Amino acid sequence: MAELDSKVASIVDRAARDDDSDEDALIAALEDDSELDAFREQRLQQLHAEYNKAQQLKASEHGMYTEIKDEKALMDITTSTKLCVVHFFKPDFNRCRIMDTHLESLARSHYEARIIKINVDNCPFLVTRLGIQVLPCVIAFIDGIGADRIVGFEGLGRGSESFATRDLEARLIRANVLARNKVTDEDERRRVQKSKAKQQEDEEDDWED
Repeated sequence: MAELDSKVASIVDRAARDDDSDEDALIAALEDDSELDAFREQRLQQLHAEYNKAQQLKASEHGMYTEIKDEKALMDITTSTKLCVVHFFKPDFNRCRIMDTHLESLARSHYEARIIKINVDNCPFLVTRLGIQVLPCVIAFIDGIGADRIVGFEGLGRGSESFATRDLEARLIRANVLARNKVTDEDERRRVQKSKAKQQEDEEDDWED
């Protein structure tokens, strides 16, 4: 099939976040386009294929940022999933919490990849086998083979502590693990608000202790 049409891509990406969307509604949105006629059949075919693919992936927990508790389960996922991003973390590391907010935002947008995390205490064999020494460590897999590794915040943004979700998205797109730019300004605002709220909660917990 030809390269995915940008109009089709934007409609499917929007719909992938909405559990109530249906294909008829997407077709109606697609037909509300003055340039449709010349590409109608191609766009309709692409819309149908992409919508079905998105629904199948979401049924397999794509589109959610989930924690895996068992390292054998993690190995099964990475070897059986075409595109997978794994965050190796420790819950009491602030940098890991920062990475969490970015990956959670990406998971909502990028249903094409399975985005998950695992506490390093739950996967000692993999930590040794993969040579993980610095956290956070994010490894992208394609067909079970490592395609990219992000250690700490290396190569993300300009500062040592600050980067945008789009920086991480761009890095994973270059590694061919994510399909295309999908993070919006609203996604960035929502992530920053959530991150600030979580930081405030953590500070309040520390004060109470």
